Amino acid sequence: MDGPDTEPTYTLHGPDALAPIFADLNQYQATTHFNGQSTITLDGDQATGETYCIAHHLFTPEDGERKMMTASLRYFDSFIKRDGSWYFAERILIVDWTETRRSAA
Repeated sequence: MDGPDTEPTYTLHGPDALAPIFADLNQYQATTHFNGQSTITLDGDQATGETYCIAHHLFTPEDGERKMMTASLRYFDSFIKRDGSWYFAERILIVDWTETRRSAA
């Protein structure tokens, strides 16, 4: 979450690979994600989409000063329909920018 780059910092495959991501979120006292505009393109039993998101992460580092990290994100998703239900086939996360500042509350 250090800002934009053209190469992935890591690639995950399969649902079991997500466990470390969720564990990493435990470092924050609170997180909130606001999903904004989304564009979905359907093509039969497949679809692609782009979603904008602002994520807030509240934490207290070792220095004891509570901070808020805000990130502007974009998700590029591929979906597949199986047995009448839609599933994620792939998600690419782009970090457009981040800002970390002291939190007043």
